[in-house]
Amino acid sequence: MNIEILIGFIAATSLLAITPGPDNIYVLMQSIVNGRKYGIATVLGLMSGCLIHTTVVAFGASTILKQNPTLFFIIKLFGAIYLVYLAYKVFKSSGDIELGNDAIPKKSVFELFKQGFIMNVLNPKVTLFFLALFPGFLFSETMNKVIQFYILGLLFILVSFVVFGSIAVLAGTISETIKKNKNIGVFMKWLQIVVFIGIAIFIMVT
Repeated sequence: MNIEILIGFIAATSLLAITPGPDNIYVLMQSIVNGRKYGIATVLGLMSGCLIHTTVVAFGASTILKQNPTLFFIIKLFGAIYLVYLAYKVFKSSGDIELGNDAIPKKSVFELFKQGFIMNVLNPKVTLFFLALFPGFLFSETMNKVIQFYILGLLFILVSFVVFGSIAVLAGTISETIKKNKNIGVFMKWLQIVVFIGIAIFIMVT
């Protein structure tokens, strides 16, 4: 087992979770408008949805790896290209962090959990992202590949929950900091670009 690969995966996941995206901005706004526990409920829903995507990738990619290592390399190549594409999309974006809370309806804790779950499960980009990310971080030559994918998925969920949960708890402070420091968005934009490209390179050299 290569612990260094797992540490690299945790570091990359942490950086990606911190950088502003639709999910963590949504959690931030729910927490500001409705309260911390509503933000946490949203996070739990989003993370529960990740289990579905992990299962799809675990069984799909591991089956391909067993049947055709060359095809698995093609998947890794696709993953690297997809991550570079994501970096390009971030590069083309403005870098501004929009915190609009207009017309955010009041919902129960369960409704927000369900909405977070559905938002995640019905987003095919999450499966694509997992398929791009996970194969490059397989960490053992002997352990069953399905188990490795599940370990990576659970680590992704754990790290994301800690980061997103912190966003929910510290929503007020975070929103005020963003409003006062306009350069944060630009810094986070370039951090995201560097992380995406760094992971793409790592996937291709492992």
